[in-house]
Amino acid sequence: MNRISLGLVVSLFVVMMQGCATYTTPAAGVNITALTDDDIAELMKVEPASSFPARIAVARVQASGYTSRTNNGYGHGRYSVVTTRDIEDESDFEKLSSLVMVGGVAPLSRLLLPPNLDSIKDLRLSAARLKTDLILIYSVDTAFHVEGTPLGPLSAITLGFLPNKKAFVSSTTSGVLIDVRTGFVYGVAEATEREEQRTTIWNSEDAIDEARMDSEKASFKSFVSEFEKLWKNTLAQYAVKKS
Repeated sequence: MNRISLGLVVSLFVVMMQGCATYTTPAAGVNITALTDDDIAELMKVEPASSFPARIAVARVQASGYTSRTNNGYGHGRYSVVTTRDIEDESDFEKLSSLVMVGGVAPLSRLLLPPNLDSIKDLRLSAARLKTDLILIYSVDTAFHVEGTPLGPLSAITLGFLPNKKAFVSSTTSGVLIDVRTGFVYGVAEATEREEQRTTIWNSEDAIDEARMDSEKASFKSFVSEFEKLWKNTLAQYAVKKS
């Protein structure tokens, strides 16, 4: 009887789990500065070499093996590159292209990227093939929270079992502007936004992912505004010297 009861319980559990859809949170963003292998002494020797107006390559990097319901990362190694735009609007890139002393903005295509990605130099080499002067590398880190409890990357959220509590998705877009020729870092920019709801609204994978998308889109749009400030400071410090 015990064996029969145990088998029945296991069978019921399996049936219940099969009938319950789950949403898996995307992988994390990347600490971009950790992708350099240079030591402090070497970094201090690096100087800017870009002329202005400058052409800017743009690359979004995420954790190795990154995947979401709307995108996938390309390459393997220490990070992956997201080459398809899903959270970025065309107007965001038009805004970047229209900045003073920007000679053009070019996204990095997977055709230019090596399959193994281990350092920022891999991206700089790809940007050099595009004949760009600078490269803007950014990453989006998204976290899910229910009543203050964070759900980390690759967490499984079982639909239908969430209580009616406050939930929100927060997204931080962090980026660094780098000289393609030398690896000199002109500066960094960062922006965080969040989408707050009740967990009862998270009743489907589409609903949860829509909250993620809204949060990430708002974060990237704010990041573009922060980059404008970085660009103005960059021009003030370096464009005059090169003109």
